[in-house]
Amino acid sequence: MKNLLERNIYDIKGNVLNTIVYLCLERDHINMAITKICGAISTNNIKSLSFASVNKSPHCIGMHYIKNEINRMMNKEQIPEIKNIIIQNNEIYNIDEKTLSLSKDLVKLSKVIGGE
Repeated sequence: MKNLLERNIYDIKGNVLNTIVYLCLERDHINMAITKICGAISTNNIKSLSFASVNKSPHCIGMHYIKNEINRMMNKEQIPEIKNIIIQNNEIYNIDEKTLSLSKDLVKLSKVIGGE
């Protein structure tokens, strides 16, 4: 497994889950990761991409927001299938767009769960 930011964008191909690269947003800035991932996608060598992390990490959650940034920056025809996966207690959870969106809006989330 190699660090994403140390990989050449042309080396990342196929299903990115099969080509495992890691990213630590506690150490690396999210903007650097977004730029690198968009560069790799622009080579048209990536067929699918999955962001996988543990649950409840304040740093790892940012990785799941990269998908929205890719969608904002890139031509829709170039974007491969992108999944967001959380792993907790050896179980895999696929996280949908609505959940991700809600997790970024703490005021709305508070209203949904019965807060203020």
